[in-house]
Amino acid sequence: MSGFTLHERLAGDTVAVTDGPLSAIRLMNDRSYPWLILVPQRPDLREMHDLAASERTQLMAEIAAASRCLETLFNADKINVGALGNLVPQLHIHVIARFRNDSAWPGPVWGAAPPEPYEPGDRAARAEALRDALHQAF
Repeated sequence: MSGFTLHERLAGDTVAVTDGPLSAIRLMNDRSYPWLILVPQRPDLREMHDLAASERTQLMAEIAAASRCLETLFNADKINVGALGNLVPQLHIHVIARFRNDSAWPGPVWGAAPPEPYEPGDRAARAEALRDALHQAF
């Protein structure tokens, strides 16, 4: 989409997985949780209500597909979905697989522990598995 630029913090904290019909889908570089970030590829978006109605519907479909993929691939106990944007104003949606035995359970992942970056090979393998699952979902 012309005019779309990924926020520098999102670019630094994530790795590209694939593109959905609306969103860039990225893997958070934190091996503590299987964690996707969906970023609608439209310029200057800050809030979900800034999307056209049809785009909000598409975003919800992409959130559901990402949630199903994480739940299926990782046998998650719960999927957390959030759109905070307090540090990164660009509209982006967190979709996080949670487990009863994860370090933050049952609280939120933010601030629970410092991020644990993936080893490069593990990050590539995780992104590839997610890419394959998401391509089947779309």
